[in-house]
Amino acid sequence: MELSASHVNLKPLNLKLFLVWPLLISIFVSHGVGFECPVATTSRFDCCPEQIKTQEICEKRGCCWNPVKDSRAPDCFYPTDYATYSTTEVDVTKYGYRAMLSRQTTTYYSKDIMQLQMDVLFETDSRLHFKIFDPANARFEVPIETPKFTTKSSSPAYDVRFGMKPFSFLVKRNLTQRVLFDTSASTFIFSDQFIEISTFLPSKYLYGLGEHLNPLLLDLNWNTKTLWSRDVGPKEDVNLYSSQPFYMVMEGDGNAHGVLLLNSNAMDVVLQPTPALTYRTIGGILDFYIFLGPSPTEVIQQYTDVIGRPFMPPYWSLGFHLCRYGYHSANKTFDVVEKMRAAKIPQDVQWNDIDSMDRFLDFTVDQQSFAELPTMIENLHQHGQHYVIMLDPAISSTQPKGTYAPFDDGLVDNVFVKNITGQLLRAKVWPGEAVFPDFTNPITHKWWLKQTAKFHEYIKFDGIWNDMNEPSNFGIGSLDGCPFNSTYENPPYLPAVLGGSLISKTICMTAQQNWSMHYNVHSLYGYTETIATHNALAQIRNKRPFVLSRSTFVGSGKYTAHWTGDILSTWKHMYYTVPAIINFNMFGIPMVGADICGFAGDATEQLCQRWQQLGAFYPFSRNHNDLNSKDQDPTVFSEAMQASTRKALLIRYSLLPYLYTLFHKANRHGYTVARPLFFEFPKDTTTYSIDRQFLWGEALMITPVLEENALSVDAYFPDDVWYDFYTGGKVKTGHVQLPAPMDVINLHVRGGYVIPMQNPALTTTASRTNKFALMVAMSSNLTANGALFWDDGDTIDTFEKNLIIAMKFKAENGTITSQVMHDGYPEATSMVLGSVQVLGVPSKPSTVTANGKPVQFTYNSNMVLNITDMSLPMNKEFSITWT
Repeated sequence: MELSASHVNLKPLNLKLFLVWPLLISIFVSHGVGFECPVATTSRFDCCPEQIKTQEICEKRGCCWNPVKDSRAPDCFYPTDYATYSTTEVDVTKYGYRAMLSRQTTTYYSKDIMQLQMDVLFETDSRLHFKIFDPANARFEVPIETPKFTTKSSSPAYDVRFGMKPFSFLVKRNLTQRVLFDTSASTFIFSDQFIEISTFLPSKYLYGLGEHLNPLLLDLNWNTKTLWSRDVGPKEDVNLYSSQPFYMVMEGDGNAHGVLLLNSNAMDVVLQPTPALTYRTIGGILDFYIFLGPSPTEVIQQYTDVIGRPFMPPYWSLGFHLCRYGYHSANKTFDVVEKMRAAKIPQDVQWNDIDSMDRFLDFTVDQQSFAELPTMIENLHQHGQHYVIMLDPAISSTQPKGTYAPFDDGLVDNVFVKNITGQLLRAKVWPGEAVFPDFTNPITHKWWLKQTAKFHEYIKFDGIWNDMNEPSNFGIGSLDGCPFNSTYENPPYLPAVLGGSLISKTICMTAQQNWSMHYNVHSLYGYTETIATHNALAQIRNKRPFVLSRSTFVGSGKYTAHWTGDILSTWKHMYYTVPAIINFNMFGIPMVGADICGFAGDATEQLCQRWQQLGAFYPFSRNHNDLNSKDQDPTVFSEAMQASTRKALLIRYSLLPYLYTLFHKANRHGYTVARPLFFEFPKDTTTYSIDRQFLWGEALMITPVLEENALSVDAYFPDDVWYDFYTGGKVKTGHVQLPAPMDVINLHVRGGYVIPMQNPALTTTASRTNKFALMVAMSSNLTANGALFWDDGDTIDTFEKNLIIAMKFKAENGTITSQVMHDGYPEATSMVLGSVQVLGVPSKPSTVTANGKPVQFTYNSNMVLNITDMSLPMNKEFSITWT
């Protein structure tokens, strides 16, 4: 039978639905259990996911064997009537439903859990939450903080249905009746170390499931995405630094939904052309959230409402950052800073890699080559610039007793990860033999704060870079070995992890941490470290923290920025950074970037020039490369390349008020900062696969050159009004080939929006003192709207303390007006509007006035009105009119 469990007709608590709702029950004829194998090739679900597949093994499992040539489809697949769970009862609860599931036969994996409980929670009108778990024995659940709710949704956008025998669970969108999640796609297995559940997808337009090196639109042609944090130079089709088990589907009609599986164990997510996907995870529980949107933007807002809104970055972190592994000394590092100043190329932040440390020991400085580091940092601060240090998690364990406080104090405080016998787990990383702090332990956070604060007394750093925090190990498991007879070290099912082992380049799975064994919390290591680092920085500096982390998990965006790791200096890897930036914005980590010009290998001048143009529009903009690569900061290249980089960065700096406002919207409301075109044009299916262009917010389109020797670029303009950022001229819609000289990155402004800007400078400290400007791009009906959020850029929780100014801008009927929404920023009187550029003014005005007084203006053939030489206080509402 199949039971419709529509919440609309709720019955009293604990009554059995299938007994009292006869009108909602549909009976179907069962054909019995057997080998029902006539399954379409694209609808096969793999019954033998291990690498070794034979007909004998397949049929012993009660599955169908039928190899297909020239197809990635599985040779061994489940019959349509494969034995699985039945739904034995469904109760109404205060917040939704509780179902009990039971199976009568075991599967081909050991330790089947024969009785399961499923809780279905109608948390909000647009958010459904359901969990499937063992009611008799506690299993690991990811302990991130999620919203508490006290009432059940009264008008949900979704309906749910239970299949009884066999069990299935279906979620559909009420408005369109489209099925969003349907586990009847295949069988359901829940054993101790192998959990498999499948769902049909409503369309082929699938995104997310990071971190991987791939296009934005995922390939459903029998493609496996493995999630397990791993230290590796990014390459295609392997698991990378982060585990982000969230996906979004565009349903093809403009609607979107998202799905989170809150599970930190190693997992495969198998995509197939049915369209469908299958989760295979090797631990924990099934803890699903479904977000109904219906717009892509609303999906991400609903998602970040659960996992936490992104942190508000300090304003200085939006400037340009420069780093490399291999400056070799403080003096050579400072030489680069001075060259950047002399070349008048904007730079806000200087970094050093591990070569600044004494023998790669955390919280130390090499006194031979970097003794002048404090002096350099003082100079940076005097020039309104900032400095970021690196802290890896591995702590040296071989220094003489009493000479290295991080290890000595850590022993006393008992903060390090232990092996299965309770001894320190020792591995080899940059400092040699090392141990790992257990950041799931609150005591470790206090120890980390103590060490960081003590180091800050000597090195006045402004931000911290957490690298190697997957956690990375140069060896396998431990210097003392791992108990390989344990099923946690060698699980019955091994996801397709790089290296063919869970402990490849990391520590033992049986290692003991406060939350659980490492088997369960491995992919949470970077997440927990960044919480400790974020909180330590906030306490030490009493200013907004800036943390950069290589490894991330669900919810990391609350605490850290991210970069895409050790990418290659190639055109292909430059392209891959665009979908990566977009994906991490969807994952709730909008402060994201990639190593401009690439990390590994020598960047050619042309590649670096084009990459500097693109990188000027990463939310986090940093040039960084490897020890064995040539210098690639802008000053080592030709005058033409330097001029191009200067031009792109000055445009970035002029747009920082707009970018900062976007980050405020992300922090308060869960918006993305960088986003794909389909977020703004969800009914235009042409945009669904575009990942060589992206948007800042709603209004600014970026179209970089991503091909060698290209002097033009193909762009797509959805149906709206678009203006060239440089000339203000209108651009036709559809597919357009744009000229792209070597000194230009194509930028376009969307009609209907007002972009706040500021006259740029070489640092954000200087630019923040300059006059503001507005770029007003008129829509087809000659209107435009925009907003500005502003504060001191550094104080913690300025919004909550009302230390902000926020204003709206509106253009209509030949008039631009401002409206001050909040006015608590102490320095608001220093904010002055100096100029306005209006795009799309159909005829030349005869007069222009600001607050009733005539002002200077020009008008050109591109229908651009430039209003200049103003000094309007922005904390006062103003009106600018042309007639």
